[in-house]
Amino acid sequence: MSELACSLSALFVHPIKSCAGVAVPDALVIETGLEFDRAWMVVDSAGEMLEMVLRAPGMLALHVALDHVEAPARARVWDDEVRAYDMGALAAQWFSDFLGRPARLVRFDPEHKRLSDRRWTGEVEAENAFTDGFPLLVASTASLADLNARLAARGQAPVGMARFRPNLVLDGLHAFDEDHLDEIAIATDDGPVRIKLVKPCVRCTIPGVDPATGEQGVEPGDTLAGFRADPRMNGGVTFAMNAVLLEGIDRLLTVGQRASATLKF
Repeated sequence: MSELACSLSALFVHPIKSCAGVAVPDALVIETGLEFDRAWMVVDSAGEMLEMVLRAPGMLALHVALDHVEAPARARVWDDEVRAYDMGALAAQWFSDFLGRPARLVRFDPEHKRLSDRRWTGEVEAENAFTDGFPLLVASTASLADLNARLAARGQAPVGMARFRPNLVLDGLHAFDEDHLDEIAIATDDGPVRIKLVKPCVRCTIPGVDPATGEQGVEPGDTLAGFRADPRMNGGVTFAMNAVLLEGIDRLLTVGQRASATLKF
């Protein structure tokens, strides 16, 4: 079995679904992926999710307690209705004021088991919080470098990895090697964290949003469309791979850790 040596170049946690992510030096692995990743979501008055890119000029900072929730609630993520907890009136007012419509902040109920599509995960029961459908998203520095070279050739500005909202970024691979990887084992002090790459990530318009300004553009989507239409996804434009956890709950991932990846055959 062919193996590729690589390393963990960056870790990102996105506490509120579709809001800005945070680059972190380390992250605890839990049943639903990385601790605090997509644990919160903004919903409307009917509990339906609101997809958005959050900017708050002129708004006071909203402090959200990591260890506190209020009343039980229900929320819907795409086709899944899930149990959640409302985060209270202050958070609701903050988001309502900013969005100009009634909105509330909810936190995923960790006792609720929301599973990934078994058509992709097979025998693995992969749990999710408010992610779109899989607990982890894996990208590589080489793939981003390739994309930025293509953007430069078209006279376009480079983009950062934050556009693609991954959790794990790998270094040491060739461009788009992740398309062909099966499993990745990351060495931690307490044993390996093993993940399985199961589904290409079809990109929506989110990568076209500049995370620094919130402005929507056509790049990098137009460039990606020219070379990343994926026949496995009926021609959908893909970048990065969705992944599920095989081993490593309660182990700590740290930027710089070494990893070994196996290829699919």
